[in-house]
Amino acid sequence: MNLDLSIIIVNYNTKQLLDDCLQSLAAAERPSGGLEIIVVDNASSDGSQAMVAERHPDVQLIASETNLGFAAANNRGTAVAQGRYFLFLNSDTRVAPDALTQPLDYLQANSDVGALTVHLVYPNGQRDPDNHRGFPTPWAALCHFSGLGRLFPQNPRFNQYFQAYRDFSQTHEIDVIAGSFMMMPADLFHQLDGWDETYFFYGEDIDFCYRIHQAGRKIIYYPHVETLHYKGASSGLRKESAAIAKPPKETRVRVAQESVRAMRIFYQKFYRQKYPRLVTALVLAGIQARGWLRIMKHRLT
Repeated sequence: MNLDLSIIIVNYNTKQLLDDCLQSLAAAERPSGGLEIIVVDNASSDGSQAMVAERHPDVQLIASETNLGFAAANNRGTAVAQGRYFLFLNSDTRVAPDALTQPLDYLQANSDVGALTVHLVYPNGQRDPDNHRGFPTPWAALCHFSGLGRLFPQNPRFNQYFQAYRDFSQTHEIDVIAGSFMMMPADLFHQLDGWDETYFFYGEDIDFCYRIHQAGRKIIYYPHVETLHYKGASSGLRKESAAIAKPPKETRVRVAQESVRAMRIFYQKFYRQKYPRLVTALVLAGIQARGWLRIMKHRLT
């Protein structure tokens, strides 16, 4: 490996947002050891592949004939990556000029860190809560889905899910960060055998963070760099223009199904043996009930 950084972006029908993302990367400060950008396109039908080839010829494009999902597509990108560090970046983000160099400098100076993220914000300026989370233990999930976390946002006992009581102006250790902006050493990525392709979309970042912790490495929330996140475009739940009608019913149902499926996979993989059978039965029943409610909501609207 002779590059400092490989940036892997998975794209699915977000042509304009991807173009904006790549333009922001082109304008960002580059690490002294160089970088490469790899776009893995999941069989988009909106002209994304042609746009990358025409407007960003320096970007390495991997065009899949089928939608591989987020985890598998990222793995395909890393298979050709040459960087000593990887940045997994969503296509619906825009990075700040220092969004690459500052986090990379921190990782290079702290060998005990296994992954790092930055301050992700929505276009309205609000912080993306999914990029700063605790692990979804049965208690954390119960408090979150019952609304206790919202009632007591500054109470660590009841808000383990999003941990809103933390000081977001300071660099600190966290359990879970999102795959929207995840920078990590390439050697650790390969040591952990990459993303778990059992997940199609949703949950794979929580799984990866859990394995990073199991490997004895820290995960860091680094708030001194900001990245804009449009959120939901890659899943089909958010369009590039507010004037476009909401996604088709089948898309919304599929996303809901995958979200619930991811919760079930994670629990069975990491928590099933940790908790009594009664707790496991209740958790899995709760996941199933939540799945039916979400799916029925989308089918009826």
